Amino acid sequence: MTSAPIITIFGGSGFVGRYVTQRFARAGWRIRVAVRRPNEAHFVRPYGVVGQVEPVQANIRDEASTRRAIEGASVVINCVAIGFEDTRGRVVEVQEDGAERIARLSSELGVKQLVHISAIGADKDSDSYYSSTKGTGEAAVLEHFPSAAILRPSIVFGNEDKFYNRFANMARFMPILPLVGAETKFQPVFVDDVAAAVQTVIEGNKTGTFELGGPEVQTFRAMMKDMLAVTRRRRLILNLPMPIAKLMANVLDFVQFVSFGWIPNVMITRDQIKNLAVDNVVAEGANGFAELGIEPRSSDGILETYLYSFRPYGQYTELTESAEGLRD
Repeated sequence: MTSAPIITIFGGSGFVGRYVTQRFARAGWRIRVAVRRPNEAHFVRPYGVVGQVEPVQANIRDEASTRRAIEGASVVINCVAIGFEDTRGRVVEVQEDGAERIARLSSELGVKQLVHISAIGADKDSDSYYSSTKGTGEAAVLEHFPSAAILRPSIVFGNEDKFYNRFANMARFMPILPLVGAETKFQPVFVDDVAAAVQTVIEGNKTGTFELGGPEVQTFRAMMKDMLAVTRRRRLILNLPMPIAKLMANVLDFVQFVSFGWIPNVMITRDQIKNLAVDNVVAEGANGFAELGIEPRSSDGILETYLYSFRPYGQYTELTESAEGLRD
């Protein structure tokens, strides 16, 4: 493996990052998985042969560790993502400053290709600090590395996602699923299709911005109905009126502020509400999967592979249902 090219994947053990890492390991690259806590990322090593995939310590908010992770790499991929519920300060540090740092150092150190994973809705002029920092981060990347490829996925689903899994867990205990923006449209995209797009961009030496959405445009409500069907749960889906949602978010954000973050707002933030008021779908005329020669997969069938654990009898639900049918 010593003669293989080196690729540095920031956030390579995260949700999207681990799928990107697996694809490049199978393609024979030597991979540095740049993460804040390498001891928690040892599970990526078996993705390749001995010594092919190695976690390395790097914090994209730190100049020196970021530089060390990039030195000697011919390709750099930034998969670092941050949740909507994080504080504004940390979002800026990661999505603006971190993105700028990776691009600037990649340019200085002679990296040949850079891929930056952003999100649909990135707009430096957005009222949402999540979307505006995504947009500012993209601009910084292109300023320092004009030939970078930027990928903007819609909401990403897969085994480790924090979307379907989160609501499926809520549905286990709550008779009602309260939604903010139930009619907002999304274009859910399978995580491995995003990883395939990254690989295609690198192997095809493609540049520019690509918006990645799955084959179906669905409302938030429809996505939750799919989840409930897979998990065999009957729950009332309640669309929270915006005034009530905003009041809740204000109170929860205030509690997080006065507690100095010790009581984090993991339910709904004011910034989430701003994002949930806007459709999250591929823009008309935007480059996407078609230009990359990839046919994205639907959530049909895929949700079954990992949401079964939230069914009343888990993996034995279908067997139990069959037995009950025989008794009837």
